[in-house]
Amino acid sequence: QVQLVESGGGLVQAGGSLRLSCAASGRTFRTYVGWFRQAPGKEREFVAAFRWDGYNTRYADSVKGRFTISGDNPQNTVYLQMNSLKPEDTAVYYCAAGSRSSSWAGAYDYWGQGTQVTVSS
Repeated sequence: QVQLVESGGGLVQAGGSLRLSCAASGRTFRTYVGWFRQAPGKEREFVAAFRWDGYNTRYADSVKGRFTISGDNPQNTVYLQMNSLKPEDTAVYYCAAGSRSSSWAGAYDYWGQGTQVTVSS
């Protein structure tokens, strides 16, 4: 069982930065963690994923070069550093945990409650 709690969302102007945090508890060893987002009226979209030991890192093309996923093992926290934010990045951001690396939301077994990110133009 893995529990996930996101934080760090908010309102930022285009071009700005935010860092999201996902605090994990439970059986995190060899767990893959992903970030997804969902904008109003749209399907949930893959953003980034990695394994706790730093391997198998992947990003959606839309965020590559702007977002960075990282982890703090002792704190069991995963971060999503978001730079050069655009209005189209506006969405509820969710972290998720599963047993394999995937850009498919269905591959993840555990989900946080989400945190809102709003980017104004």
